Amino acid sequence: MTKTDDKHQGGCLCEAVRYEIAGTIEKVVYCHCQRCRKASGSAFAAVAPVLQTNFVITRGQQHLKNYRTEAGVNRTFCGLCGSPIIAYRDNDPTVVRVRIGSLDTPLEEKVSAHIFVASKAAWHDIHDDAPQYDERPY
Repeated sequence: MTKTDDKHQGGCLCEAVRYEIAGTIEKVVYCHCQRCRKASGSAFAAVAPVLQTNFVITRGQQHLKNYRTEAGVNRTFCGLCGSPIIAYRDNDPTVVRVRIGSLDTPLEEKVSAHIFVASKAAWHDIHDDAPQYDERPY
């Protein structure tokens, strides 16, 4: 799939859920916190913050499920296949963090930051030059 007119498209593994992002994706963040590691089943969650108004579910809204932590972090995923789609915070619903592994269109941006590296998995080493922050720098 190719990117057209600054739109990105993506969806879940079973293709029941599809979405579009209008505009460019300006940064990619790797979050190494324990919650993101558990939610992704990997060493980190690769996310791209985008304005909620630029993110549209184009198919399968009825299949989306949400898990909300006590801290007010919402993780939205496909209820059929379990693919993570977005996360957002109750205290900042204007920004969603798209799980970039769910993108189908090419993404030229590389990682711009590693966050919560103080709690990263001991078995994972970071091998790029992106800035590293012990917590969230913003």
